Amino acid sequence: MSTAVADTAALIPAALYARLRREASLAAFRQELSGIRFSIILLARWESSPDLDSCNRAELREELVHLRALYLETVDDLAMAFGVQRALETREAVERTVEVPLGMMPPLLDCEDRRPGY
Repeated sequence: MSTAVADTAALIPAALYARLRREASLAAFRQELSGIRFSIILLARWESSPDLDSCNRAELREELVHLRALYLETVDDLAMAFGVQRALETREAVERTVEVPLGMMPPLLDCEDRRPGY
């Protein structure tokens, strides 16, 4: 067996491993983006509920601001790791597929019942 064939044979498993690892990394990004998108949709629905008191509404709005920033940051990280086109395709796929079941309502507490750190 020549050295060129041996070298090629040694590179194929490494290349396959690298490709599989990259695909797993992309899947992890997509899963993270999907989770954040789910939370944004759910909190936006809760925030617009007429049953909320002002304390709960303010808390949800603050959390939405943080989640939206995290969502955009994750898209940016995805673009840096996989390129802008792949990031946009992944973002569009997530935004088309993530759904929140109707009727999910928040577990709300009265503002007086909240303790610091919870």
